[in-house]
Amino acid sequence: MEVVTSWASRVLEISAALFVFLIGCGVLALIYVYVRDITQTKQAIRRNYPVVGRFRYWFEHMGEFFRQYFFAQDRDELPFNRAQRSWVYRAAKNVDSTIAFGSTRPLNQPGDVIFLNCPFPTLSEDAVPASSVTVGEGVAKTPFITSSFFNISGMSFGALSVPAVLSLSKGAKKAGIWMNTGEGGLSPYHLQGGADIIFQIGTAKYGVRDEEGNLSDEKLKQIAAHEQVRMFEIKMSQGAKPGKGGILPGNKVNAEIAAIRGIPEGQDSISPNGHTDIQSIDDLLDMIARVREVTGKPVGFKMVLGAYGWLDGLMKAIHERGIESAPDFITLDSADGGTGAAPQSLMDFMGLPIKRSLPLLVDVLESYGLKQRVKVIVSGKLVNPAEVAWAMCIGADFVVSARGFMFSLGCIQALQCNKNTCPTGITTHDPKLQKGLVVSDKAERVAHYAKNMMYEVGVIAHSCGVAEPRRLRRFHAQMINDHGLPQSLDELHPPAEVKPEYQAKL
Repeated sequence: MEVVTSWASRVLEISAALFVFLIGCGVLALIYVYVRDITQTKQAIRRNYPVVGRFRYWFEHMGEFFRQYFFAQDRDELPFNRAQRSWVYRAAKNVDSTIAFGSTRPLNQPGDVIFLNCPFPTLSEDAVPASSVTVGEGVAKTPFITSSFFNISGMSFGALSVPAVLSLSKGAKKAGIWMNTGEGGLSPYHLQGGADIIFQIGTAKYGVRDEEGNLSDEKLKQIAAHEQVRMFEIKMSQGAKPGKGGILPGNKVNAEIAAIRGIPEGQDSISPNGHTDIQSIDDLLDMIARVREVTGKPVGFKMVLGAYGWLDGLMKAIHERGIESAPDFITLDSADGGTGAAPQSLMDFMGLPIKRSLPLLVDVLESYGLKQRVKVIVSGKLVNPAEVAWAMCIGADFVVSARGFMFSLGCIQALQCNKNTCPTGITTHDPKLQKGLVVSDKAERVAHYAKNMMYEVGVIAHSCGVAEPRRLRRFHAQMINDHGLPQSLDELHPPAEVKPEYQAKL
């Protein structure tokens, strides 16, 4: 008994001494911080409010994580509010996505879309799967035929982690959709899942560049030799940074990424802000023809629409050369598109939003009789069924999403994409953070999200009285105008008619 008592007393003495020591260290640390703050001259808050003033930076940082849970209302946040994210999370988990007691959507905000239900909706037994679309028909040696109208937009390996790319690839295969590589090149992880792939050629030509950084026909052939690679997309610009090339911080450029891209390890990977070999409409059409000839696959280009007068010049040049010279598709990105890193001046103020640019592009193609020849792929914050259905009404052939699929992987909108500190393991190469992203689980969520999206867009289509989403038209929806009243899409954007001089060529 005495031994136990002695041992207990000894433990208490040590604990008390340790406690006093830690308190002393804490006091010394506070004194050091206090002296440091009142003597520094760079920050007025710290100088006037030593120690306490430091907490504002911590609260500001933590607010990025917690405001969405404690302070924001369902439809308050940007770039995506809780209502938008919650639907994606439920769809990805394949759980009940119904809600109760009425919508939290006010239904009077300018720009909001309302669909017009038909008094005689399409019955379940009369519904049909989405029709297939052929891209590059009669032009490419190997055209691409697909019925999937919702697919994965460009996200580069490097910007995304290994488990994220694997999850997307495997999930895309399960759902029967395609994925775009982004401008970072084709990695083994894109191929491993077995999904159809769109290879993106960025301004730096990553993955298909020679030692001087020029486009290599030999490397194009090597990429095209993969059966999974169905199409090639020349990226002219993207939503969050039109007029600015891709930015991958050096701390994310490891040896594997450097090898795939063909760049030095550990250095910032900054693409040119434009293709040095595409400086005119003729250059663009020449490049499309070159890549299509070398690869045998359909070729198109991606852009954010800003200045749009040049579209008439593009359409006229296509007719002068022959409609086989046209791009097989155009991917249209919105000015509110996303990225891991971009200047705020471009992200906030440059380019046209999709609600303006998509009707404009579709109508230009229609007026020149090229809408059937050139397929339209659209992206930009289209993460919920209503947004996808709106795009189909306007005339899109396909919708692609990047951030929607990031949410399906578990993204919490922590805004850490450019810092290699993503807490969900999606945009980081830190193994400790990547371990939270389990590929087998996330691949299922990717597939569920895609399937539930296409199902619910179908539900909207059936309510409008059509058998499948590709039959949606502008008269099926209305948009809230500046007076808070709905106005038909075909009044806001009257469908274009083919110009007389081009009708004979149809």
